[in-house]
Amino acid sequence: MEENRQLDEVVAVAMEILVDAGDARTCMKEALDAVMAGDSELCDEKVKEAKACMVKAHTAQTNMISREASGESVIYSMLLTHAQDTLMTINSEIHLGEKMIKMYRTLESKIVNR
Repeated sequence: MEENRQLDEVVAVAMEILVDAGDARTCMKEALDAVMAGDSELCDEKVKEAKACMVKAHTAQTNMISREASGESVIYSMLLTHAQDTLMTINSEIHLGEKMIKMYRTLESKIVNR
């Protein structure tokens, strides 16, 4: 019984990470679409939303890691491993997306100011 409860908790955390990270990916895609459409305000808003989603996902992961680090037994789950991998991947996408937005704005301003 206890093992089932623990597995349910790990699965719930994994799903929370996946949902929040997925929302972050969607927001970053929308930010990139917005900057290319010339909507700088929407772009900035979507980047902010993406980062907030990532904080939520990272917090869920950190809480699980902290539980294990404090000596609590945490059941291994492939789903949690997948969620952590997804979190890292989308974190990289957001980092690169921010660089792409900066690059796009820089190039656009150079073209406009010719």
